[in-house]
Amino acid sequence: MGRKWNNIKEKKASKDANTSRIYAKFGVEIYVAAKQGEPNPESNQALRFVLERAKTYNVPKHIIDRAIDKAKGGSEESYTELRYEGFGPNGSMVIVDALTNNVNRTASDVRAAFGKNGGNMGVSGSVAYMFDATAVIGVEGKTEEEVLELLMEADLDVRDIIEEEDQVIVYAEPDQFHAVQEAFRNAGITDFTVAELTMLAQNDVTLPEDGQSKFEKMIDALEDLDDVQQVYHNVDLGE
Repeated sequence: MGRKWNNIKEKKASKDANTSRIYAKFGVEIYVAAKQGEPNPESNQALRFVLERAKTYNVPKHIIDRAIDKAKGGSEESYTELRYEGFGPNGSMVIVDALTNNVNRTASDVRAAFGKNGGNMGVSGSVAYMFDATAVIGVEGKTEEEVLELLMEADLDVRDIIEEEDQVIVYAEPDQFHAVQEAFRNAGITDFTVAELTMLAQNDVTLPEDGQSKFEKMIDALEDLDDVQQVYHNVDLGE
């Protein structure tokens, strides 16, 4: 299952950090999570999850506080969660998750990002069945064997444990996300290099050079959309 998660995350973080777009997107996601329940991560599991993700991307505290304060202030701004599915060059598959306050705008923007870059949108369910919802948690300072041992002590049977460069990545069922983190915390590990609920392709595909270039341009166009929170795909982009 190894997806070189660190390389994928670093590429995205580097790209987004240059534009600060990731911070704005987290601001929306934090606001929505805080608005849907109590604006307190201790009692709001969805908010706690978003804040844990934000920490791994070094989202500034003032961005987090502003989003939570906005929710506490009773803002009436509302967002709709949307998922689009589509195909890129050479039959590659893409899932796009969005949060939007204007459904028509987002649908048009996503369709254009696909269409202008050799792709096309599909109907709901046309792609998602080839992906698995997965919890991904990464830590440093432990070996694969040590991580396996502490998870066994916590009676957790996860999907996979893989050493990737200088960290160990745990792939688990989505409902195991907090249990895996708690097992690490009980072992004295409180910082995570990765803390994501994601969609992993069951099988990766490799594109020819011209197809890969076109595909990367399409993914960039989708990720650059303000309403798009996450883009998942089944293409091996290499290092």
